[in-house]
Amino acid sequence: MSTDPYTWIAAILTLCIFSFLYKDNPFYRFAEHLFVGVAGGYSICIVWYNSLKPNLIDPLTGSDTGLSDRLLLLIPTMLSLFMLARLIPRIAWVSRFAMAFMVGISVGPSIPSTLQARVLEQIGGIVKLGALSDSSLPTILNSLCLAIGTICGLLYFYFSKEHKGALGVAAKVGIWFLMVGFGAAFGYTVMARVSLLIGRILFLMRDWLGLIA
Repeated sequence: MSTDPYTWIAAILTLCIFSFLYKDNPFYRFAEHLFVGVAGGYSICIVWYNSLKPNLIDPLTGSDTGLSDRLLLLIPTMLSLFMLARLIPRIAWVSRFAMAFMVGISVGPSIPSTLQARVLEQIGGIVKLGALSDSSLPTILNSLCLAIGTICGLLYFYFSKEHKGALGVAAKVGIWFLMVGFGAAFGYTVMARVSLLIGRILFLMRDWLGLIA
């Protein structure tokens, strides 16, 4: 059994989290609140030393920054103060400007990458079907499956006409492809959570109790 006090702390907190499998209890709530508090404090320190201090505080207080650059830095300073206004109920509405700015600069760059990964790549796979004569059979079948799934999935969202006849069949095929995609995404999430569980159990059995090598 480990004699490291930090290992004991981590093991006890892990057991407190696992206690939620029985029911909600004070031990779980203590570990949950401790994790949220530590994570919040750590995030504040990271933001301060890696972003706020070198990019805002030091240029504003340093002697190497020109007047025009300092005036330009007033914009992020003002937006940061707007975010803190959320703590004051009377002027909490001011924080919406900063939130809108953050959402805008986050969504803007993500649109081209999303279109490239989820739309243009699918269309490109369909366009390349005519150049598969020299490809192997698995490659051809994979491209055909991609083309059928993309077309039928788009037809499922075509609401200008009732889904009957050939359109209805294609829409049902699109539903199956969508369900397979959702199932794969959910399965990947479950695998990620199971890997975390295995890691915690290995920590308890090996690092804490020393039952396995």
